Amino acid sequence: MKDVLFSLFLVESWTEFWWVVFGLTAQMLFAGRMLVQWYATEKEKRSVVPVAFWWLSIVGGLMLFTYGIWRQDLVIILGQSLGIVVYSRNLWFIHYGQPDG
Repeated sequence: MKDVLFSLFLVESWTEFWWVVFGLTAQMLFAGRMLVQWYATEKEKRSVVPVAFWWLSIVGGLMLFTYGIWRQDLVIILGQSLGIVVYSRNLWFIHYGQPDG
């Protein structure tokens, strides 16, 4: 079973295997944000970006950023860096930046 898993995931150790599982989980969370947005839009019959979209974006983005650091993959690191700032800023506006009234 170990040989099959290692071959399937292109890894040579259990440490690498679990990092790949971590990376795949991150990618599923990040991709899941689109399903959340699609569902909310269909439900409202207009374009909607729910708060859950931003939470999935930041959690998935941070996980992918971490995975990129482990892999030493500049493409992943740079690809997630700016997004994490944008997702954080949107969540800040949603939770703290609303004017009173």
